[in-house]
Amino acid sequence: MVLLSLHGLPPAQIAELPDCHPATVRRWIGRFNAEGLAGLADRPRCGRPRLGGRQLTSRIATLLERPGPWTLPRIRRYLGWPQVSMRTVYRRVRLVAIWPRPKLTARGDPGHDHVVAGIVARLLDLPRRAVVLAGDETHLNLLPHVRASWTPRGRRPQVLTPGTNRKVAVLGAVEVTTGAWVYRLGRRRAAGLIALLDQVLRAFPLAPVIVRVPRRIGARGHPATRT
Repeated sequence: MVLLSLHGLPPAQIAELPDCHPATVRRWIGRFNAEGLAGLADRPRCGRPRLGGRQLTSRIATLLERPGPWTLPRIRRYLGWPQVSMRTVYRRVRLVAIWPRPKLTARGDPGHDHVVAGIVARLLDLPRRAVVLAGDETHLNLLPHVRASWTPRGRRPQVLTPGTNRKVAVLGAVEVTTGAWVYRLGRRRAAGLIALLDQVLRAFPLAPVIVRVPRRIGARGHPATRT
């Protein structure tokens, strides 16, 4: 606009080229005449500045190149708490990464209600001061389970581990009325279960009857075990 004005073109004719109003041409020419080249720079505008553009997306992509796990709060913290909403961070992360979710398959037992009713009936027949315990087993792992994480598209997640995993089985039973519990560490085998039952007998020597209800209640299993 300024160069065309220096060549003698009027503002109305200059405005036809960029398809703007002649007043816009006069304003820019006036700013150049008053301030020179500095007057052509953008001035501060009202309203909140735009954030979360391509620069933020590029920073997120670079961050996800490092080993995770990466969650949205952790990504936002490592970015230095940018002044954008969590929803904006989520949209930008979705552009460059995926969140793989495990597929859970729930399996029901058609005889569950019948088995539970049988357990209740047998428990009601127990003598006074009988002990009822809920039994279960699990594993303790030296290495934690791999959790879900944002992963760059087209790449497999990499998890840094401190060494070889070691696993130990924990077998235990909890007395349902007092919360007293008995457990042992070992291997998941019949000998470990027999040793746990011996511990239960020693823990409740005065009980006339001890009943252990396993966690997995199925139509083909024994609902309760009397010792």
